[in-house]
Amino acid sequence: QVQLVESGGGLVQAGGSLRLSCAASGSPFNVDGVAWYRQAPGKERELVARLMFRGGIDFADSVKGRFAIFRDGIKNTVYLQMNSLKPEDTGVYYCATQDRFTLRPDLWGQGTQVTVSS
Repeated sequence: QVQLVESGGGLVQAGGSLRLSCAASGSPFNVDGVAWYRQAPGKERELVARLMFRGGIDFADSVKGRFAIFRDGIKNTVYLQMNSLKPEDTGVYYCATQDRFTLRPDLWGQGTQVTVSS
């Protein structure tokens, strides 16, 4: 079974950048896509960016133009490059595999904390 491990979170000032990594182990060859979600304190978990391996990238409106999502197939890792960070980007970031047909999350990582100070 596929396991996902996130890393790269931390504390950064507003306007700064962070790169999150989501490394897949186990049997990653059946994964159709990976998405990043985040959950801010007191709020519901929301989709940030999605990358489907056969084509298709989606971003939340709030991060368009600031975030990028890309994959290193050799390392079985999906990255979330976050630029021009804002305090409202603060939250726990999770990566999750995506079902090709429903585009819903399937397997989750443990999450990594991102804190953006003003």
